[in-house]
Amino acid sequence: MKIYINGRFLTQRLTGVQRFALEIIKCLDKQKEISFNILVPSNYVSTHQFTNVNIIKVGKSTGHKWEQLDLPKYVKSAPLINLCNTGPILKTNQIVVIHDTAVYSAPHGFSKVFRVWYKTMFTFFNLFSKKILTISEFSKEELIKHLNINTEKLELISEGKEHFDLIQPDENILSKFDLKRQKYILAVSSMNPNKNFKALVDATTYLGEQDFEIVIAGGTDLKVFNQIDINNESIKQVGYITDEELKALYMNAGCFVFPSIYEGFGLPPLEAMSTGCPVLVSNMGPMPEVSGEAAIYFNPHNPSELAEKIKYVMNNDSVKQDLKEKGLQQARKFSWQTAANQLIQYTKSLQA
Repeated sequence: MKIYINGRFLTQRLTGVQRFALEIIKCLDKQKEISFNILVPSNYVSTHQFTNVNIIKVGKSTGHKWEQLDLPKYVKSAPLINLCNTGPILKTNQIVVIHDTAVYSAPHGFSKVFRVWYKTMFTFFNLFSKKILTISEFSKEELIKHLNINTEKLELISEGKEHFDLIQPDENILSKFDLKRQKYILAVSSMNPNKNFKALVDATTYLGEQDFEIVIAGGTDLKVFNQIDINNESIKQVGYITDEELKALYMNAGCFVFPSIYEGFGLPPLEAMSTGCPVLVSNMGPMPEVSGEAAIYFNPHNPSELAEKIKYVMNNDSVKQDLKEKGLQQARKFSWQTAANQLIQYTKSLQA
């Protein structure tokens, strides 16, 4: 039996959920137990090649219209996997991965249209989809809380970090932005207010005269996120960067700070740990679940506490080394291959 995968994510910029989908598919491509076919809109520009997974262009529409009309029309009753929060709302024989419930728990970070549409999709997925997957125990509890999902149809799927192993760091970014090794604090993500970069802005007030700077890497989509202002002379924004540049920033940072107040999982801290970068993370949501004993935790609503912990790590080489060793060990617990194996097992329920 053919298994179809919703490939709309291949037409989107590579951020967290798209990364999740792509890395799992790379692992699925290595197996021959099940035949997977990725369906994409007609505007897909071929940038990925797989050996055992086929890419098929279907329909004439794009975006949500393609996903709700063209995709289910082609799939009919065949099994479908949706890896990135969205999918056809009326289809039954499908798996949907919902990464978080931020539209319920932290709605201020999204436009009204976005919130309404995602809440509608999630409601229909709960009613009709055969199985819903999510990426942490925290998100599982949130889905049960907000959607009252039957626990028999709700399962966990892992995230991973192997995508960073093969990347060659591009250290030209250091000279490009005049960054000194071990002399900057790195933060990475989109400018969604839930990422709480304001905490870093406020923390600069308490840092005093220190021999380091703060660097924020990542882009923003103002169609989705309400605009926020993080203009501050103590913070350097490097914008959207390549994976090669990002790895170089992780490897050369004095530490990585993740002040998010709401996440489904939190991939950036895992990426940072996998490169040996010392990590400081918010004590909220799934962060303790992801980082274990390999991070320094802080209250994301207390900028003075964050500042003190930044100074503690940045000015203590033994603490940095300890966090590096623990981080590398913690990162080994997460694997895209594990996620792919889990998905294969869940997919078998669609063939029943």
